[in-house]
Amino acid sequence: MNSYIYDIHTHTSEVSKCGLVTPAELVRFYKKLGFAGICITEHFFNGNTTVPCDLPWETRVELYCRGFEKAYEEGKKIGFDVFFGWEYSHSGTDLLTFGLDREWLLKHPDLLSLKIHEYCDFVRSEGGFIVHAHPFREASYISMIRLLPRRVDAVEIINCGNTDFQNQCAEKYADMYGLIKVAGSDTHSDQVSRVSGLEFNRRLEDINDMISSIRKGEFRIITANLQHSS
Repeated sequence: MNSYIYDIHTHTSEVSKCGLVTPAELVRFYKKLGFAGICITEHFFNGNTTVPCDLPWETRVELYCRGFEKAYEEGKKIGFDVFFGWEYSHSGTDLLTFGLDREWLLKHPDLLSLKIHEYCDFVRSEGGFIVHAHPFREASYISMIRLLPRRVDAVEIINCGNTDFQNQCAEKYADMYGLIKVAGSDTHSDQVSRVSGLEFNRRLEDINDMISSIRKGEFRIITANLQHSS
């Protein structure tokens, strides 16, 4: 049986301030690892983004999509899937958002005025799919752990930037509420020591195919340790 692995949580230096790898470098990195594709989920305007906050909404959206677009073009060259998403933030609570596109963002310049629960409800009512990323992460920038079990579709139970304990807490949380369990590397560099993703038995057609397959449970979680030559 063929194996097609996708990482649904990645960042680039093009749009995420904490990113240390260009979109093209990231695509080539995952292609070399044997992945079939990735989702580019740059930090959104309320997160650690390179997009200035004093520009018109349309300009901000165009700048925000650059990371994805450059990764997508590189992917086309080498036969690698690149899907679009974003990582919405609220005081350390991060939500991977899939199934909506640049045109949708352009139509909703008031998106940042919504409270977090309003954001979740609106996105899902519009056909979006929300993954609560690393829900039990503890860090200096996170003032509190905030859970939204009735307003998300899935939980990231493995995040390669989390501790094992934090990931175990996320899995218990998903079990308690019957939420879909997924995994992502939260990659910011091509020098990471571990990656995680979702393995499917066929190549995905697009982001909506990915969402549908996740909802149906047509995947398994994989994690791999990496070695880098000195």
